[in-house]
Amino acid sequence: MNDITIVDNDLYKDYDYLEDLLEYTLEHEKVNNAIFSVIFVDDDEIHRINKEYRKVDRVTDVISFAFEDNEEKSYNELRVLGDIYICIPQMKRQAKLYEHSEKRELSFLAVHGLLHLLGYDHMEKEDEKIMFNLQEMILNDKNIKR
Repeated sequence: MNDITIVDNDLYKDYDYLEDLLEYTLEHEKVNNAIFSVIFVDDDEIHRINKEYRKVDRVTDVISFAFEDNEEKSYNELRVLGDIYICIPQMKRQAKLYEHSEKRELSFLAVHGLLHLLGYDHMEKEDEKIMFNLQEMILNDKNIKR
């Protein structure tokens, strides 16, 4: 059993499908007994987080803080994965820019963030291919199309 907490901060209400999608992602990756949070934030908050923790002075769409970056990966048989911050105004802008639904964009960002918590990265071209193909497969499996 996994524990997924979504904190919407009154920024976005149309996300009833999100927990199921994230649970599916965990099942696909054979992750059980995990806990993590998805927190919706505005432009100012994501900008502050990006600047403070990544030293990047701009708004971004999603930032993940993986708690498993330390040596201890589980606590009392529970994996504490971390937090995913999603900027709702940026998500909306990107949905328009990429000409797909907000559901598709929010789903993409949430799965992307969760895969980061699970150790996936896209710093190298081969790693990017693996991670992005996995994201697309998960979204397609749940019929969340472009």
